[in-house]
Amino acid sequence: MRVYKFGGASVKDANGVKNIAKVLQTTGHEKTLVVISAMGKTTNSMELVVKNYFENKANLQSAIHDVIKYHNDILVDLFENNRHQVFVDVKSFFDELNAFFKSNKSPDYNYVYDQVIGYGELISTTIISHYLNEIGLKSNWVDVREFLKTDNYYRRSNVNWEATQENISSKLNANVLNITQGFLGSDANNFTTTLGREGSDYTAAIFAYCLNANSVTIWKDVPGVLNADPRYFDNTQLLHQISYREAIELAFYGASVIHPKTLQPLQRKEIPLYVKSFLNPEEAGTCVSKGQALVPEIPCFIVKKNQVLISLSSLDFSYIMEENISEIFSLLHLYKMKVDVIQNSAISFSVCIENLYDNLEKLLQHLKAKFNVTCNDNVSLYTIRHYNDDAIQELEKDKTVLLKQLTQGTVQIVTK
Repeated sequence: MRVYKFGGASVKDANGVKNIAKVLQTTGHEKTLVVISAMGKTTNSMELVVKNYFENKANLQSAIHDVIKYHNDILVDLFENNRHQVFVDVKSFFDELNAFFKSNKSPDYNYVYDQVIGYGELISTTIISHYLNEIGLKSNWVDVREFLKTDNYYRRSNVNWEATQENISSKLNANVLNITQGFLGSDANNFTTTLGREGSDYTAAIFAYCLNANSVTIWKDVPGVLNADPRYFDNTQLLHQISYREAIELAFYGASVIHPKTLQPLQRKEIPLYVKSFLNPEEAGTCVSKGQALVPEIPCFIVKKNQVLISLSSLDFSYIMEENISEIFSLLHLYKMKVDVIQNSAISFSVCIENLYDNLEKLLQHLKAKFNVTCNDNVSLYTIRHYNDDAIQELEKDKTVLLKQLTQGTVQIVTK
């Protein structure tokens, strides 16, 4: 049993869908579960749909129409017969979407987000499953929401492992080619939930764990895991081997090629993870498994943009001790801030965070009641694993360093 995952870049157009078929024909498709994301930038487009629903209803139908047109163009390129069942199935999803907007009474943005955003995955997998069947690769379309159960922490739900394991063990036919959605689940009331952006990798790992799969392969538009994101760094190098521990460290610091939660279930059962190029499926790519930490052992660079650096000091120059720090973290938790770096001295405390839920102003108002507060938004957080002096100097060139923290093996630098 193998688990494959294809991201949005791999299915951004009709040629991408055809290439998935080629990958399956090249590598084999029996006893394979394929997890697929929304096509191209559909998730971004669906986020605009949600935004318009709350803020600009006059443009809601226009935003939905753009998503419909994008998928219809792909359908026309893939299927010569416009009476094919796939056109009916895709239209029914958009009908469901419009029906939801007409009937919804909830003002909860996060709940609405999860009910809407997943149509990208449901539609992409429907198109791909129909196409594979059309060309003779018999596939079974699976609604992941019937298998992967979570709590109702919308937009970043936590997996109910016991219920999920029971569903997968009892309901899924692992002997065929299954096509399912990444990123999605459902709560106890069968409302759609999501695992967080880029959560499709995590979906693949969940299924692999529950199925005792032999391997997971994430198919990307890069040759494997690189030592840096080529969008931001020059002269990147392929990492051939990474240990689970090292990969978890890289993911924790924000390496975008692997979702932070993906590796934990795989490590527990020592299921190897391969990251390969969907353009060159026969190349070895990167293997993440138990073994040597890093091959080759070179500095690895990670950048997270659009961060917020908050610096606090006591109003009366008293020490910032356990009681203050506990209160600060309670507020960060209350306002759902993801903490990436902390640094403190006797009378100061700095924290670099992600404002995922747009609660920054509320947090700052709360903090200003007890602390002097300085806030720098739109900063960049750089992390170097296995750093050396040359790597740090090159990174800091022509940047204003706001915070710098070195530990054994890792340096983190916040810059403006």
